[in-house]
Amino acid sequence: MPRTDWRLEGEWIKNCSCAYGCPCDFNAPPTQGYCEGLLGMRITKGHFGDVRLDGLSFFVTVHFPGPLHEGNGQAQPIIDERATPEQREALFGILSGQNSAEGTLFHIFSLIVTKMHDPIFAPIEVRFDQEARIARAIIPGVLETEVEPIKNPVTGADHRIQVVMPDGFEHRAGEIASSNIRSSGAIRFETKGSHSTLAHVVQTPEGVAA
Repeated sequence: MPRTDWRLEGEWIKNCSCAYGCPCDFNAPPTQGYCEGLLGMRITKGHFGDVRLDGLSFFVTVHFPGPLHEGNGQAQPIIDERATPEQREALFGILSGQNSAEGTLFHIFSLIVTKMHDPIFAPIEVRFDQEARIARAIIPGVLETEVEPIKNPVTGADHRIQVVMPDGFEHRAGEIASSNIRSSGAIRFETKGSHSTLAHVVQTPEGVAA
């Protein structure tokens, strides 16, 4: 089946229950043996076929009982309520992995998630400053998460660290920070002072372009 051409460029947030540094990025097991978290994007410029996606946001909350590559994950998509029916279908067309090459992010995601909860359509407010390591996403009654710089435990000064992944399938370079998460949808959990990655990314059917 031919794939629909698509492209997403924008501000990427990945927050999870692990310690700073996201063990998944290092092919290591989750800090607590399981993974609870979210990933999402505010799309600055994007399309799926002829459908424009500029200005929309989406998030996905997840739970994995063990390392992500072992699968058995749960996920719940949260889609910007401003999206038209055509834009909703376009975003689902991307998130499904059916329009992505083998081994790319959304294709892998489709293989390791065994339970997909019903999507939520809700207002999404996003604040994002990658260089300052500050971000916030508010989805009333569903999800709230804040990101701030990691603090030096002695001086209290902001600590800065980046992860560069030349062959990464999620991003190429990200700022590492500290996050709090309160998820109250189908996948309920709460974290404080856990991992965050902030990045500017370009995702395509063939993987990360930038």
